[in-house]
Amino acid sequence: MRRSRGNEYYALPNQSASENLLESENEVMTDELKDKIHALKSLSIDIGMEVKYQDKIIRDLDDDFEHTGGFLGSTLSRVLRLGKGGHNYYILYMILFSLFVFAVLWFVIKFR
Repeated sequence: MRRSRGNEYYALPNQSASENLLESENEVMTDELKDKIHALKSLSIDIGMEVKYQDKIIRDLDDDFEHTGGFLGSTLSRVLRLGKGGHNYYILYMILFSLFVFAVLWFVIKFR
C-alpha cells in the first residue's frame, strides 16, 4: 500500500508480496490504458480530418449544383423566348427531323 505525502508517494514498510504483485499488475493495466487512450485520440483526430474533407467536398458539390441550376435556368428562359417568337414552324421541323432519324434507324436495324 502507498501513502501520500504531498505529491510524493512512498511504500509502506509492511507490504507483502501479493500487494507488490497487485501494484505491478495495476501499473501494467495503467500502461495498457494509456496506449488505448492514445489510439482513441489519434482515431478521433483522423475522424475529424475526414469529416472536414467530406464537408469541403459537399460544399463544392453544392456550389457546382447552384452553378448548373443557374445555367439551366438561363437556357430554359432562352428556349421559352425562342418558342414565343413568331416562327412556330421550328417545332414542326424538329418533329419531322426526329421522325426521319427514327425511320432511318428502323431501316438500318430491320434490313441489316
